[in-house]
Amino acid sequence: MLKDLFEDQKRHISYYFEHIDHAQVEAVVNLCAQTKGLLVFTGVGKSGIVAEKIAMTMISTGTKALYLPAINFLHGDIGILSADDCVFMLSKSGETEELLNLVPYIQKKGSKIVAWVSNSKSRLALQSDLFLLLPVEKELCPFDLAPTISTEVQLLFGDALAIALMKEKGFTLNSYGENHPDGMIGKKASITVQDLMIPLHQLPLCTPSKMVNEVLFEFSDKRLGCVIVVDESQVFQGIFTDGDLRRSLQSMGSAVLEKKIGDLMTRSALTTHTTEMAWEALKLMQKDPNRWIMMLPVLQGSQIVGMIRMHDIIHAGIA
Repeated sequence: MLKDLFEDQKRHISYYFEHIDHAQVEAVVNLCAQTKGLLVFTGVGKSGIVAEKIAMTMISTGTKALYLPAINFLHGDIGILSADDCVFMLSKSGETEELLNLVPYIQKKGSKIVAWVSNSKSRLALQSDLFLLLPVEKELCPFDLAPTISTEVQLLFGDALAIALMKEKGFTLNSYGENHPDGMIGKKASITVQDLMIPLHQLPLCTPSKMVNEVLFEFSDKRLGCVIVVDESQVFQGIFTDGDLRRSLQSMGSAVLEKKIGDLMTRSALTTHTTEMAWEALKLMQKDPNRWIMMLPVLQGSQIVGMIRMHDIIHAGIA
């Protein structure tokens, strides 16, 4: 049954994308971008829930937005509106009486009204300053009654509009982090590699000319499972891990102890930088699903300045 419903849902959503009027879309985006005041969203029932979600997404992505339940407008909340604001009314039918009753009072405030409807001939569409037709072929409900596809397309457009405005305003990752100071989202947007890395003075370092037997103490004493290979100026040359040591012992036996680290190290090792976000470093570590990298050398320019471990990123609550 679900497979058939998924197919129906996919077809109905495709109908929306195939029939939406892009000229209307551009007009809505332009009006939002030019609005000096608030973007106020409202609706009744399921459309009201979607309106609230869209407003919350806009707020978190740098757009001044607000959700107000339709009934609250006529009980004092309409006082927040001004001629600089724009009110978005979500209604599939465009005949929702609670919204239609608001129109003359919002117009008296001088605010623009934009209707998101699925009926271009509805009273709400005709009385608004601008309307957007959200094409709905049929609800997923077998009786074509329960709001399903109609609310899905409202949310689809609302999310796309929020991100369009986010890009228009040049909203940055740092700004996003400032709006989400707690939880995983905030951590992803604010914690850098430098915040979590093991500093230089705690790293096991050696030059390429060192023999394996000369670095074993450094290797085991720092307990990071590797040595970082650098030149005299701390410029990163490569990495030699405990895995490299095991494989070398298996292939060469004890003779490996007299080999130069420079001959055995991995020169093309993945690295990260101090200003990189920690979650980006984690993605790099997990890039190959068959061979995760547990640590990354941290560079500033070409010089080694630290090491970041997958364990530390996960412990910070980012993953």
